[in-house]
Parts: sequence; structure tokens; C-alpha cells
Amino acid sequence: MRRADRLFRISQELDTKCYLTARELARMLEVSQRTIYRDIDALSASGVPIEGTAGAGYRLCEGFRLPPLMFDDEELSALLLGIRMAQAWSDRDLAGAAARVRRKIERIVPQRLRPVLEDEAMLVPDIHLSERVREHVAILRQAIAVKCKVKMGYQRVDGVKSERIVWPLCLFYWGEKWTLGAWCELRGAFRHFRLDRIDDILQTGTRFNPEERRTLNDFLLVVGATADA
Repeated sequence: MRRADRLFRISQELDTKCYLTARELARMLEVSQRTIYRDIDALSASGVPIEGTAGAGYRLCEGFRLPPLMFDDEELSALLLGIRMAQAWSDRDLAGAAARVRRKIERIVPQRLRPVLEDEAMLVPDIHLSERVREHVAILRQAIAVKCKVKMGYQRVDGVKSERIVWPLCLFYWGEKWTLGAWCELRGAFRHFRLDRIDDILQTGTRFNPEERRTLNDFLLVVGATADA
């Protein structure tokens, strides 16, 4: 990591109400404590108001805030990769939102980071996601946000078809397939549903209230227990 990027990263980490010790900063940035001490001195000399308290550590002085949306090379690369993933593997609305985020980033990123914006070495192909699955993702995202039950036709891997009313809790993306995690009223239990096996889907207009043993956390606990078994 270049020193300029490290200094900016330290400023970001100190932009909080909590104190951070030189040891904590050194661990985060994978440098020595001596390097952190020198960097703190350099930041202070450049006019960054850093408050230091013996035994507690450092933080930015109250009232001082860094300009928003400033990134180093790695952070910007991570953001761009996430944007490409959202554009390639999600529904049209989320892909559009990702494109707007990129345009906002392009307007504020400094000149030295322009090459990162133009780097297309990390590609995210979208050839395997059908339009029907994109539509399912959009409907389920909305249903999860408002806690609305959905009605859907589903076909299992063995070809058996059924009609379900489920409480949508979360969406998983496994690299090729989207999966819905939900409470299934037909089975009275948590179930996974592959979105490419859903024939049709609609929101019922009936909201569900998370109950004990039927929440997202409960679902994740069941998934974890099943994976460990």
C-alpha cells in the first residue's frame, strides 16, 4: 500500500467516536506501530486534527469530518466489482441503481484513480441469468422488504409440481443460481426454492409478522445446523 493511501486509510479509521490504538491501526494496515506513529505525526503536521489520549489511542477531533466518498485503489476496485455483479446478476431495477452509483462515483473520483475506473480486467458475464429469473428476483426483493407473502407455482427437481404460499426471508446467489429462503405454509417448515424452477409468482397482498422460530435468524440457524450435520 502506498504511503498516501495508508495516510488516507488512517484518517478514515479515525473518523469515528471510538479511539483506536497504534497497535490496532498497525494490525489493520499490516505495518509496524512505529510506522503508525510516524504517519500520525505526518497527518497532524498536514493539518488533520487528531486527538490522542494516553492509554486510549487516537481519533479525529470532534466536529472534523472527511469529505464523503473518497476511496483508495482497492476500495474502488471492490466497489466496481460489486457494481458489475449487481448489473449482471440481479433484476433490472437493481442493475439500474448500480449503474447510477457508478456514474456518481465517476463524477467525484480524483484523477489519479481514473485508471481504476477504466480497468476491465475483472469481468462479470451475465449470459446465464434468464429474464424470467430477473423478474422473480425483483418481485421477491420487494416482498422481502415489505414482509408480504407470495404465491408461486414450483417444480421440484423430480418434476413434481405444487402451488405454495411462502414467507420470503432472503435470497442467496450461488454463482449460477438464485435461491429463495422462506417459510413454506404447505410444509410448515423452512424451505429453499430455486428461482429457475418457479413457474409463476405474485405477491398476495397479505403481510406476515415474523414469529419465533420463523424469522430470518431462525432460518439461518437451521441452514447452519444442516450444513454442520
